[in-house]
Amino acid sequence: MGEKRGYEFYCLAVFFALFVLFLYGPIITIGILSFQGPQGGLTFPMNGWSTHWFEDLFRQQAVGDFWGALSRSLTLGLIVMIVTVIVSVMAGLAFRKKFRGAGLVFYLAVTSLIIPSILVSLGVGLMFNIAGLDVHWATSGLGAQLTWTLPFGLLIMFAVFNRFDKSYEEAARDLGATPWQTIRHVVLPIIAPALIGVALFGFTLSYDEFARTLLTAGTYNTLPLEIFGMTTNVTTPVLYALGTLTTLFSFLVIAIALGVVALMRRQQASAGTDAGKGLV
Repeated sequence: MGEKRGYEFYCLAVFFALFVLFLYGPIITIGILSFQGPQGGLTFPMNGWSTHWFEDLFRQQAVGDFWGALSRSLTLGLIVMIVTVIVSVMAGLAFRKKFRGAGLVFYLAVTSLIIPSILVSLGVGLMFNIAGLDVHWATSGLGAQLTWTLPFGLLIMFAVFNRFDKSYEEAARDLGATPWQTIRHVVLPIIAPALIGVALFGFTLSYDEFARTLLTAGTYNTLPLEIFGMTTNVTTPVLYALGTLTTLFSFLVIAIALGVVALMRRQQASAGTDAGKGLV
């Protein structure tokens, strides 16, 4: 029996290792190829080792607008993140009470998750054209990306509030707190880690989004669109260097979010411990 369990463990370990390799293999390959020498190409074998292509990113490029596209993606991602957090929290609070048409509103909100992204992009772009509005990454692009991020934020808030202990709110009201004070000083601090998760979802989904931005960005590309355009005319490892830097940035954002959540939980645990000592 012990040998059988050991065999199963090793099989699962090998399967998991292959899964991780399949998941991160392309990223690791791009990272390695980005350190090729000045005469390096887009494939193996490597032609020397250097940081030449990372340095080339900071020079004037004959093709591509790396930093302009990056600034637009960061700006759009931050706007989407803020709107997603605010609307998701408000919607989560609203759905805590039953109201007529709640089911219809919910299904309409999450329907955009199952509609092909390119169709959403096409629909939003056509709507702006019909209305005589300019198709721009900060208007139509923002609207198209919110159809992707808001449903995720709403689902997360549903899960959070379904497990929320209402006795905390009742205690605050018994002590004379107004509804706004209850939300500000009781509800929001408790669900703060979930809000960090919604913010992370909103930012990363916007930062990486391609299909929903394709027909709604107008004349200025976001970073995913710029990288896609570069694949047709850039034949140097500078493309891999850009991919490596953007991947590291994505991991950095995730690490910061996890660090903030861990810090908040530690502070909450410390506050709870201090309160318990005070009672004793």
